[in-house]
Amino acid sequence: MICKLHKLAQRLKSSLWMLVVPPTVWALHFLFSYVYTAVRCAKSGSVEAIVDIRTGITVATVVALLLVAASGYVAWTQSRIDGDLRPYQDSTDEDRLHFLAAATLLLAGLSFVAILFTAIPAFIFEDCI
Repeated sequence: MICKLHKLAQRLKSSLWMLVVPPTVWALHFLFSYVYTAVRCAKSGSVEAIVDIRTGITVATVVALLLVAASGYVAWTQSRIDGDLRPYQDSTDEDRLHFLAAATLLLAGLSFVAILFTAIPAFIFEDCI
C-alpha cells in the first residue's frame, strides 16, 4: 500500500499549483476558524457554543493538516527523484522539478505549523467573551 502511494506521488507532475496548495489550505483553515467562531459566538452564548466550536475547529484542523501533509509528502518524493545535485540553477525540466518540490516542501512545513498556531486559541479560551 505504501509503495503504491510512493509511486503515485512520484508520477504526479510538480507545478506551480502544487506550490500554492499548502498556503491556500492554511488560508482557508484560518478563514473558517475565525468566521465559524465569530458566527457561533454571536448566535448562542458565551459558554454553550465553546464545545461545538472546539469540535468544528478540531475537524477542520485535522482535515487541513492531512491535506498539507499529503502535499508535503508528494513534494518530498518528487525532491528525491534522481537527477543533478544541487544547486538547481540550470533551465532543465529536472531542475525545475527539484526546485518546485523543495519550495513546496518548505511551504508545506510552514503551513503545517501555521495551521497548528491558528487552532491553538480554540483550546486556550474558555468562553466566547
